[in-house]
Amino acid sequence: MLLTFALGLAAALPRPDQNAHTVKDERTDKGDGNFNYVIETSNDIYEERTGTVGSEGQSNMVGAYRFILPDGTVAEVTFTADENGFRPESPLLPTPHPLPAHALEQIRFAEQQRAEGIRSNGK
Repeated sequence: MLLTFALGLAAALPRPDQNAHTVKDERTDKGDGNFNYVIETSNDIYEERTGTVGSEGQSNMVGAYRFILPDGTVAEVTFTADENGFRPESPLLPTPHPLPAHALEQIRFAEQQRAEGIRSNGK
């Protein structure tokens, strides 16, 4: 998950600040898979993350990171990482177009047929 922090740093690179320094570095680690940390730099890069033990022994995490874009706006991403994968959320991330009504109807119809035991191979 250091990748997310590294991506935040990489996105901040167009605005290099060689004088940036860490202004906050708070970490707790209970040694049992539960942890929390908050890191902030003087050039407005920020990340926080909380980890808990997942159902299969992995670390489940929730957190957020933010940085300043070259145009001066703040980019912020919140995320969850668990048994279901990494799921970031941000207004900056592209989203798929909504499905048209006829596609939704086809999906509903297929689900109805499956529920009735009808299969596409005619059995």
